[in-house]
Amino acid sequence: MAGTEALRRQLRVPPDHPAFAGHFPGRPILPGVALLAEVIETLRAHGAGGEGAVTVQAAKFLAPVGPGAELTITLHVSARGGWRFEVQADGVLAASGSVGPGSADPAGGA
Repeated sequence: MAGTEALRRQLRVPPDHPAFAGHFPGRPILPGVALLAEVIETLRAHGAGGEGAVTVQAAKFLAPVGPGAELTITLHVSARGGWRFEVQADGVLAASGSVGPGSADPAGGA
């Protein structure tokens, strides 16, 4: 990723996304982990983040994301390394946080 240019990706959450089946019956909400997966996919789609693991450094989930929502994912290079992200769903901030290069060892090398 060159300079301070933002990475952006837009997508629609399919109404039949498999996560909606059990999360939650009667009021389907896309799980936060699925939003984070889309953030990482945005990095990969733009050739950023390298081939290695990506670590979620911080994440806040601010609004529910339902079936058919239009997502806009935006990432900016962080001054501390890694990327700051925002996920908007139908124009409402749904999630924000930061991701960075991580260890493939789930225990962090300990």
